[in-house]
Amino acid sequence: MTLKDIKNHLKQLKTIAFKLPNGQLVPSHFHVTEVGKTTKHFIDCGGTVRQERKVNFQLWNANDYDHRLYPEKLIHIIELSEDIFNLKDLEIEVEYQGENSIEKYGLEFDNGIFNLTSTQTDCLAKDKCGIPENQQPKQKINLRDLNNEPCCSPDGNCC
Repeated sequence: MTLKDIKNHLKQLKTIAFKLPNGQLVPSHFHVTEVGKTTKHFIDCGGTVRQERKVNFQLWNANDYDHRLYPEKLIHIIELSEDIFNLKDLEIEVEYQGENSIEKYGLEFDNGIFNLTSTQTDCLAKDKCGIPENQQPKQKINLRDLNNEPCCSPDGNCC
């Protein structure tokens, strides 16, 4: 989801709700403590220099029940950040405090709720690493499901 997308969705809402990948809602008294631009400049495993830019939202769950964030206020914060940081219509990543560390999520919108989506690592240079683009994960099998015939008997299945 981009900044333009979230602003369009916020204009249609009376309240804001974020849902974690496990189905739990972020408590309604959350704050957006940061809206910023993150830039990651790196070299992938194939030697290609890359740069990634995203808009970063940090959600914080405080015990402040009197200052709930409403759509108009979040739109205002987003517009301030667009002006100050000269943000283009970049993808949004959301930070939220996990059990032991800050977790990063993607963002989607469905039925009036912003869904925090799990993110995955990936190899960006599969062609240079010899990894097929459409490689299927190895299928896991349970040893109990294997044919238990003796391997080296005359009627076995090894020869």
